[in-house]
Amino acid sequence: EKVAIARHHLMPRQIERNGLREDEVTVTDDALREIVASYTREAGVRNLERELSKTFRKVATKLAASDATAPVVVDREDVRGYLGRQRFSFEEMAERTSVPGVATGLAVTGTGGDVLFIEATREDEGEGLTLTGQLGDVMKESAQIALSFVRSHATELGIEPTRLTGRFHVHVPAGAVPKDGPSAGVTMTTALVSLLTGETVRPAVGMTGEVTLQGRVLPIGGVKQKVLAAHRAGLTEVILPKRNEGDLDDVPEQVRAEMRFHLADDVRDVLGIALGEPTPSSVTAA
Repeated sequence: EKVAIARHHLMPRQIERNGLREDEVTVTDDALREIVASYTREAGVRNLERELSKTFRKVATKLAASDATAPVVVDREDVRGYLGRQRFSFEEMAERTSVPGVATGLAVTGTGGDVLFIEATREDEGEGLTLTGQLGDVMKESAQIALSFVRSHATELGIEPTRLTGRFHVHVPAGAVPKDGPSAGVTMTTALVSLLTGETVRPAVGMTGEVTLQGRVLPIGGVKQKVLAAHRAGLTEVILPKRNEGDLDDVPEQVRAEMRFHLADDVRDVLGIALGEPTPSSVTAA
């Protein structure tokens, strides 16, 4: 969708604004996909247009200095030369989740969907729960529910009782951005279980869903925006509440075809997917 918008609307405008003609420069679809995936992470196209403008400005400079001859073709392997180092990559996300206690959640912001990391740590000294990252009241309650569930089901989850003592700290990075809502419940639970069992969360998996004290996974809003954010970030699997299955109809068919969806109504199923082995099906009812 963004490639089409860039091709038919953004590129013609930026080509003209940078003093070029359309027969002087061509940007391949592969290059556009690389820009979308690795240089922008947004629901809209403002940053995409900004990166295209930067690209065409450099093309115009090369042509004016006779450092290139028209038509200039910008392909995927050329993008870095015009825009510099990638700003976003799946490798970055994999590195973030390579240690126990970090899980990848999905959220809705004022501009659309976004990926957020939830980090959990534990200190032997003290007791209680510290929450940071500009969390609203509902999100704070979700963290308390997650910790209560983990504590009351520790034996079932394979957690040593001695690990449940001490002080826990749950942090959601991007501390300058306020965050609220119940949909991070499953992600917080997963981060805590990962921390306490020593198992890392699979890097390709993002998740969203409210969780109850009994471990039920309740439906949430913004499924389309969250799935599109996961897709933009390079995630290939998304865990959703079972009762949100119908919302997948709103997700573009091409995106659905490139991802696997796991539908869960119990947080134990979420943990099995996030901390377990990949499954081959495109839609799995956990």
